[in-house]
Order: sequence, then structure tokens, then C-alpha cells
Amino acid sequence: MKAAVLHGVDDLRWEEIDTPRAGPGEVVIRVRAAGICGSDLPRVLGPAAHYYPIVLGHEFSGEVAEVGRGVEGLAPGRRVTAAPLVPCMRCENCQKGDYALCRNYKFIGSSRAGGFAEYVCVPARNVVPFDESVGFVQGAFFEPATVGLHGLLQAGYRGGESVAILGGGTIGLFAMQWARILGARRTVVFDLNPARLELALRMGADVAVNTAQPGALERAAALAGPAGYGFVFETAGQNATMRLAFELAAPRAKVCFIGTSAADLQFGWKLFEQMNRKEFTLTGSWMSYSAPFPGREWLDTAACFAGGRLWFDNALVYRTFPMAQAAQAFALFKGGRVGGKVMLVND
Repeated sequence: MKAAVLHGVDDLRWEEIDTPRAGPGEVVIRVRAAGICGSDLPRVLGPAAHYYPIVLGHEFSGEVAEVGRGVEGLAPGRRVTAAPLVPCMRCENCQKGDYALCRNYKFIGSSRAGGFAEYVCVPARNVVPFDESVGFVQGAFFEPATVGLHGLLQAGYRGGESVAILGGGTIGLFAMQWARILGARRTVVFDLNPARLELALRMGADVAVNTAQPGALERAAALAGPAGYGFVFETAGQNATMRLAFELAAPRAKVCFIGTSAADLQFGWKLFEQMNRKEFTLTGSWMSYSAPFPGREWLDTAACFAGGRLWFDNALVYRTFPMAQAAQAFALFKGGRVGGKVMLVND
């Protein structure tokens, strides 16, 4: 088969490698679409890959091509995606169902071969079937959609509250939709990008706030009313939005950092003190798994994608490239801001 093989920093080659075969308890998927995640960028454009050569790609979908011995319920041709985490299932955290905290995990598309290829082999328990009504490009958005839902679950989300979503990127827009599906009183998305704010409204947000405009914080407070924002989800991984989360949180709110910062984060003492004075709860969210593996995050996404309750908009996709042009696709990220998901597809 052909695959986009990373041989070193910024050395991505479309070349022939052995086609994987399904061993016992495994499934080979014919990859039809794969998304480039922000975490792929330092692996390709920097020195962050675990080893070379490696095939990256953990956001993908396709069709079952081959099933190994002992695999039931997955026939060739079935549309599927795959949860990329491969937990050891033996450590204490796995035994508790905290798979993202596994001490010995592997990760498809990071520490084992991924979906930037014509075929990928995965454990059968990682395979998540989805409905024929869901396209392959949409199927490659399972992983970011599940990350959004996992953040809500980590925060102990409940309906009936005003919800602030800081960051109108892919994960933020899915987190907003999950909050709406699960009964938010009002969903408010905050971003600097007018196109992302427009997309947020199209995908179901009640209000979109451009934080670059004068009076944005005053307007945001007024939107929440006297009760304030009972849930605040930071999804951008930017220091400014992480600080904004502290300002928007209502007394006894739940604040969840889904985004991860790549720079040192500093809070002035007056801002940091708000966590004490408001007695809000701050938590992090890492990946998208729960028991039984891979968790309700993945099953709920499959059900809500199929039923149309979780909306997919083509505007989430910035550019699409043939898989053979993976190197050209990654070159986009050298030239500045990329306004959405970059997809790689196999015909």
C-alpha cells in the first residue's frame, strides 16, 4: 500500500510500505478520510515524533477491509472510525476505567501506525461503526467531537445553565453543540474570528461574541444575566481565554480547560483569587474515553451524527488534499493561520 511516511523533521514521503494484515482481535480499515490535528504539527514540522519512520494520523474514517480471528459484528464494507487510544487494560487507572490516564498506553497515529495511509490496522475494541448516512469526511471528525463531550462530562455538566464556550474552533463548536443537546439554557461562543463566530451561530449557538470588540465583556456578562455562566469551557488553549474563563465564571460554576497551552500561563493575584471568592471548580480534560471502552463519548457521537442532532458543517473543513499530497497539506501550516480542519482523502 501507499502511505505518508514521516522520516524526519519536515520529511514526509508518499511511498510504498507493507499492507497491514489483521491479527487475532484486530481489524484492518481502508482509510477514506483523515484530518490533520494540531498535535500532528510538531511531529511533522518539529522534532516531536516518537520515532522514525512513522505513519501519523489519528482522526480518520473508512471501511472495514479485513477482520482477524475472534472478531465479531464487523463485516467488510462497514463504515467505521477508530478510537486512537490503545490502553494497556492492566494498570490501576485502566482497571478504574480511567483509560486516558493509562501509564502504558499506545496511540494510533503517534506511537503506532496511523491513518495517513491507504490502510490501518487497529484493535477491534477500538472500532466504532457509524451509519451510512454519515459521510467519510464527517466520520473523520469523531475524535474532536468526542473530546468536546468528554470535557462536559469531566465538568459534571447538567442542563439549565448558561454556558460559555471560549474558542470557536472545531472542538469548541462541538462542545457548544453538546451543551445545547444536553439542555443548556443559553450557549455563548467567544472568539476573535468573525467567520468562526458566524459558523457558531449556524451550528446552533444562541449568541456569538467577538472578544476584540469594545464592550465585549460587559455584553457577555449581560447575556448570562444575574446567575452568570454556570459552566465555562476553554477550548482554544490560549492564555487570554484561560484568564477570561476566571472572569466569566459564576459563583459555584464549573470551569473546564479542554484546550492546552503551549506557553507559560500567569494569573494576576486578583484574578486568581476569583477561584476562591467565587468558589468555582476548575478541572482539566484529557482526550475522550470512559468505561466501558471506548466510552459513551464515542457511542453518543455515532448516534447523534446519524440522527442529525450533532450537526456537521462543511465549513469546518478548510482545505482537502489527496492523501498522496500530505506533504503539501502540512506546508500550509508554515504560511500562517489555517482557518479550519485540513483533510486528506483517498479515492
